[in-house]
Amino acid sequence: MKTKDKIIIVGAGLCGSMLALRLVQRGFKVALYEKRPDLRKYVLDAGRSINLALSPRGLWALERVGLKERVLEQCIPMQGRLIHPLTGDAFLSPYSGRKDDYINSVSRPGLNTMLLDEADKHADINIHFDHDVRNVDLENARINGYDHATHSDFSDEGLVVIGTDGAGSVVRRAIMAKTTDLLFNYSQKFLRHGYKELSIHPGEGGAFKIEKNALHIWPRGEFMIIALPNLDASFTLTMFHPIHGDIGFNALNNEEKLKAFFEKYYQDLLPYIPHYVEEYFENPVGTLGTIKCYPWQAYGRTLVMGDASHAIVPFYGQGMNASFEDVRVFDELMNVHGEDWKSLFEAFQDARHKNTDAIADLAIDNFYEMRDHVDDEDFKAKRELEMKMEQQFPEYYSKYSLVTFKPEWSYEKAMIVGRKQDELLLNIVRSCNGHTDPASALEKIKELHKTLEYEI
Repeated sequence: MKTKDKIIIVGAGLCGSMLALRLVQRGFKVALYEKRPDLRKYVLDAGRSINLALSPRGLWALERVGLKERVLEQCIPMQGRLIHPLTGDAFLSPYSGRKDDYINSVSRPGLNTMLLDEADKHADINIHFDHDVRNVDLENARINGYDHATHSDFSDEGLVVIGTDGAGSVVRRAIMAKTTDLLFNYSQKFLRHGYKELSIHPGEGGAFKIEKNALHIWPRGEFMIIALPNLDASFTLTMFHPIHGDIGFNALNNEEKLKAFFEKYYQDLLPYIPHYVEEYFENPVGTLGTIKCYPWQAYGRTLVMGDASHAIVPFYGQGMNASFEDVRVFDELMNVHGEDWKSLFEAFQDARHKNTDAIADLAIDNFYEMRDHVDDEDFKAKRELEMKMEQQFPEYYSKYSLVTFKPEWSYEKAMIVGRKQDELLLNIVRSCNGHTDPASALEKIKELHKTLEYEI
């Protein structure tokens, strides 16, 4: 491969491997660099997120690289949230009143493996694992770093460099170092909560011990546990919890305190997790942060996308979907700008950054909704009304449905319309004690849309 006849991609995760596939399908040569070993040859670290929620935005992008149907074969559909309150019976809150609207639980390493396997089929994609990119020459699309396999330095140069290397992106840091020249803006905000992963093991004969086709939530005000199903009939549980304070992760530091806490708040979950004490103390605490930045490109030679440009918290299930949507939008813009990289990069960042800012804000909103409001009476009344509206009038989409099941709408548009709808419907159910005619509510929503200059 010649020095300058290829595109360099830094980061072979979900976004980078999909981007590499799409670019080689367009006829480019790709050099894909990944600092970690090949995930197909080693086991993921315990306690790190192993499954994700795949929705239509992500599926639309997967269809573009020809993998949608194969990926769906590896998914478990989830029809809604199964809420497990502290007192009272569990209940299902469907994601939508339309029976065909659901999200999919998918294995992160399984999906990444499929993308990498597909990339390996193309002679024009060269994947370099164990290659730690440490410096990026933004203006000349040149990288250098350290090859851990050979214990030697390496360098490479291409047409352009695209960083898909996650929240800790070295490519973004190189752009950040040019703050004065590029007027680079950057923010990183952490929730005061972290996460720790637990699990429910498969039952006898590979049976699911709890409902298979749902995302389970145990909401407890300041904290919660969620569970997503896996193909082997296990569930990945994620404990979202304050890091500090009287009941924070730091305070639950011995077996006695931990058992007392779970017996008080998660009594109904305990029969399914007899091994939780061992997992709790074995698995690390992860942090939950949001990254926003602008610009995403430098000199028409270097670009960041995916988590490298817009890392978000996981509470809307849109992190992977937003990154895959980056690839789809980038691909569409290539039809307009071709290999005019500067205009392409500028058009891409301007099309995407306001939308990824929107989904970042929505993800924070959904954290508080899932934690505090899913068993709130007003919230449940609003959701019941929305379900009836979607069942009777399929043209109506709730805020969640606009984001999750209407990928032709931008995140920004879905946020603006969805927030206004939520406000209106909450006012309606509060004033009518929940006894509202769905047709009447829909008419009010249509009037709202007219004031927003959007059509339903």
